[in-house]
Amino acid sequence: MEWKLISWNVNGIRAVEKKGFLDWLLASDADLVAVQETKAHPGQLSPALLNPPGYQAAWSSAEKKGYSGTGTYSRSAPLRVVEGLGDSRFDTEGRTLIHEFEPFVFFNIYFPNGGRGPEWVAHKLAFYRRFLDVARGYMQAGRPVVVTGDFNTAYAEIDLARPKENVGHSGFMPEERAGLGEFFEIGLIDTFRHLHPDTVKYSWWNMVTRARERNVGWRLDYFMVSPDLKEKIVAADIHDDVYGSDHCPVSLGLSL
Repeated sequence: MEWKLISWNVNGIRAVEKKGFLDWLLASDADLVAVQETKAHPGQLSPALLNPPGYQAAWSSAEKKGYSGTGTYSRSAPLRVVEGLGDSRFDTEGRTLIHEFEPFVFFNIYFPNGGRGPEWVAHKLAFYRRFLDVARGYMQAGRPVVVTGDFNTAYAEIDLARPKENVGHSGFMPEERAGLGEFFEIGLIDTFRHLHPDTVKYSWWNMVTRARERNVGWRLDYFMVSPDLKEKIVAADIHDDVYGSDHCPVSLGLSL
C-alpha cells in the first residue's frame, strides 16, 4: 500500500477555508493531511472543516484563542491519538498531535518560533529535545516514526535564499541548526533532501516583504522518517504552486 501524506502550515484554518482549502483537501487524494497554526478551537470551525467527506479529524488547540494549534485529517482510523508531548512546558499551545497507526507513528507538530528573543530560542530548543525523547521512545520500542510540520528552522544554506544575511536571525541561528541536527543524530531522515540533495525549493516566504513574488524563501517545513522507513520513501516534494498561506504544503509518499 502506498501512503500519501501532506503537511501544511495554513496560518489560520478559517482563513484558508475561504481560499478553497476544502476543495484542495478533497483533490489532494492524501491519506493523511496535517495542518499547523490553525488558530482556532473545534467549536469555531464549520461542519465542512470538521467532517470533510472521507476523512476523520483530530484537533489540538492552544489555551490562548487565535493562536498556534494543529489538526490532522486521516482516511484510516488510528489505533490511538495522543495530544501533546506529556510535558506541561510544551502542551498548552496545541502544538502536537500523535497518531498511532499500525505501520507507523505519525507526529504532526508546530514547533515554536524563536523570533521573540533568546528565551524563545531556548524554549524552542527545549521543545526539540522533548520531542526527540518521545520519538526515541517509540523508535526503541521498534515503532517506525514519521514526523512532519513547521520546524521553524532552515538546516543548511541551501534551505534559504539569503543564508549569510540571516545567520543571526531566528530560524537559521547556529544553535537552532545544531538543535535540528540532533534529529539526524538519532537517525531521522529528511525525506525531501534524501531524494533531492541539490534541489532549491522553499516552503515559507515573508508576506510583508512580498518575498514569494521573488522566491526569497526558507525551507521550514519537513517530513522526517526513522531509518526503518528509509527504503519505503517513494516521493517527497514541496508544492510551491499552492497558495493560501505564507507557507506551502509539503508531501511524502511511502510504500508500505
